[in-house]
Amino acid sequence: MAEDTATTTGGLRRTLGLRDLIVYGLLFIGPTAPMGTFGVLDARSHGATALVFVIATVAMAFTAWSYARMAAAVPRAGSVFAYAQTGLGRFPGFVAGWMLGLDYLFIPALASLFTGIAAHSLLPAVPIWVFTAVGVLVITGLNIAGVKIAAAIGMVMLGIEILLLLIFVVAALIVLAHDGPTRPLLSPLTGVGGFDLSGVFGAVSVAVLAFLGFDAIASFAEENTGSPRQVGRALLFCLALAGLLFVVQTYLAGLLIDKDPTTLAAHPDQQGTAFYDMLRQAIGGWFGQVVTTVRAIGPIFSALVAQAAVSRLMYGMARDGRLPAALGRLGRRRQTPRNAILLSAIVTLIISVLAALRDDGLDLLSSMVTVGALVAFVFLHGSVIGYYVIGRRTEAPIRHVVLPVIGVAIVVIALVLASRPALIIGAGWLIVGLVVALVQRRQTGSRPDVTADRP
Repeated sequence: MAEDTATTTGGLRRTLGLRDLIVYGLLFIGPTAPMGTFGVLDARSHGATALVFVIATVAMAFTAWSYARMAAAVPRAGSVFAYAQTGLGRFPGFVAGWMLGLDYLFIPALASLFTGIAAHSLLPAVPIWVFTAVGVLVITGLNIAGVKIAAAIGMVMLGIEILLLLIFVVAALIVLAHDGPTRPLLSPLTGVGGFDLSGVFGAVSVAVLAFLGFDAIASFAEENTGSPRQVGRALLFCLALAGLLFVVQTYLAGLLIDKDPTTLAAHPDQQGTAFYDMLRQAIGGWFGQVVTTVRAIGPIFSALVAQAAVSRLMYGMARDGRLPAALGRLGRRRQTPRNAILLSAIVTLIISVLAALRDDGLDLLSSMVTVGALVAFVFLHGSVIGYYVIGRRTEAPIRHVVLPVIGVAIVVIALVLASRPALIIGAGWLIVGLVVALVQRRQTGSRPDVTADRP
């Protein structure tokens, strides 16, 4: 087909303004994202879910700052791949992009699974995997249609989610004032039955996945209609707003839920619907049905942005010769990386359906999502030091060393506390990436010059 033969010559269209970038970031993050992982985080943190998101927000602030600095300096598709390649060199850039790609293959699958779980709770006769597969097909069609169309449709869904969240906050406050909490008032910050530091930080390693919309925004840098700094402004705004919304809703949910964390930990199959069950029990079946309906639709748009982001990552890496050239081709009519989108869709479909067929699929997939991104964040912070300090492009070198180093320390802690299966998969993915890099080096006869791509 003619559309498939287009090359990257024309580049991606600049169609996204500040509002569109914020919409994409919030859609990826999802104002109600904690509803899907609340049960998982509550079980792991022993009830301190609000504290988990406080820590995750602060931790991600350092990463958001580094993203903002590099997005202004390197306004290119590929995000961390482009930043690390510019600040550290070709080989570190490839490793950073390769590791981030692991998570961006898992994230659309996780979001699609959220849709399947929520929809199944409304129509139990239809298996979770069916709804999950339908969600993947929908987001693929929207992404092929183009980012502007997807952003316009997503804006409506974003408004509905925020309105629903405000209704939940008001309803929860009314219930608490009338009936009182089922757990101690400070338990969402201190835990139930005592504070568990390792449990909290273990939950943080999962909670940070909710903030990975940062990279989604950065990956659209070439489609940004404003200055490069506009991407950074969108990043920081999304972080502040999402952090506030996450802490408020998990704090209220932690006071209203009638199941203790130990029960949820012993029954992984109940973790995915814990928030929805709380709504039906504490506020009313009608509201639980409304929220569940919206949550059956909302994650589709998170998956949509995740799929769009990974396709831009693959497009950027392919354009620079680090992935097969076919992934660097654009559709002639829509100027979207169609081949990369389709490849992402196939992988997402396989992963999400397999997870949907397991009782512990949500917990397993949630634990696997963050390792690749966390490793990529280490390269992100390193690229700030490489570009601004070693490259002598800043008058404030101390700030461009201290903040990235703190960011790296936080990321390393989260990595250490990540689940063993996630670490094993991440290590395996890294080994495959190193083999790919070695094969490319032999084919091209090039040296892995770590300074070759610095401007």
